[in-house]
Amino acid sequence: MAGARRIVVKVGSSSLTTAGGGLDADRVDALVDTLAKTTGHKEVVLVSSGAIAAGLAPLGLDRRPRDLARQQAAASVGQGLLVARYTASFARYGRRVGQVLLTTDDTSRRAHYRNARRTLDQLLAMGAVPVVNENDTVATDEIRFGDNDRLAALVAHLVRADLLVLLSDVDGLYDGDPSTPGTSRIAEVTGPKDLEGISIGSAGKAGVGTGGMVTKVDAARIAAAAGIPVVLTSASQAADALAGRGTGTFFHRTGRRSADRLLWLAHASTPRGALTLDDGAVRAVVDGTGSLLPAGIARVEGEFSAGDPVELRDSAGRAVARGLVAFDAGEIPQLLGRSTRDLARELGPEYEREVVHRDDLVVLRR
Repeated sequence: MAGARRIVVKVGSSSLTTAGGGLDADRVDALVDTLAKTTGHKEVVLVSSGAIAAGLAPLGLDRRPRDLARQQAAASVGQGLLVARYTASFARYGRRVGQVLLTTDDTSRRAHYRNARRTLDQLLAMGAVPVVNENDTVATDEIRFGDNDRLAALVAHLVRADLLVLLSDVDGLYDGDPSTPGTSRIAEVTGPKDLEGISIGSAGKAGVGTGGMVTKVDAARIAAAAGIPVVLTSASQAADALAGRGTGTFFHRTGRRSADRLLWLAHASTPRGALTLDDGAVRAVVDGTGSLLPAGIARVEGEFSAGDPVELRDSAGRAVARGLVAFDAGEIPQLLGRSTRDLARELGPEYEREVVHRDDLVVLRR
């Protein structure tokens, strides 16, 4: 932890705003003080929630709205306030801030993914602090993405971070409700078995965000499986976490880094449709190294365009993989069960290709 050179820090709405909505300038300044004083020459990417919560009070809303349109309106007002506050606060230390707003669509498509990585790398190279948030003003399903916890894990992988720090309103993961006498904090998690039998609550305390401990643990699992250690602790103990002192819950690495974009495809993309495969195609996709060809597809569902993520299912309807499809939904029915050679002969050489290329495919179930 102390030797980490590039760190992603995620902070939630409850650590930045008041319960009734609106930014708490003192809380923001306290977080920035910690980041500026303890990270030194380290590179820091800040994944910050709080846009919707910050926009509540200025719009006269007394609680987080349930409907999407008002959530997006609050995010539109609040995001500017949030970044302005960070800009002013980091300026006290001579640090510049760069805003990066992402949706899952930006990061599952190859060109968009590369652009996001290039922007973040350049900001860090120029000494700026990237402040990342979901683009809640245009997001739909993404606006309920888990209070940016999962986004933080994926950003950590995107920028090849050495450490992910998840700041919560609780000082770590407990083996029960932290307010119940007799429960204790779990200091380390070395793998999934360490979490067996532990009840993880699904709601946060403050009521201004959408996450809770369950989303933070899911994010920690994603990052750890991608080779990135994780510290889960409270915002008040951020300095200890960044300095490498024992605090919160430490999640050890459980895997190695995978192909960058495939992690996003597995954990961040929203399938626009589904392709049902025959048994031979399932084996080729799941157990082999092959791409998905038209001959192995039995059924197509949904409305999607070439380049969209789709779910690949077995004959029982179980999702076995996810991939980026090379054809529009309307084109695929005429391809079902046919060889690429026959399709090229009848429809033209552009049809002699995979429906989902292996490089654009991630296996979900073996």
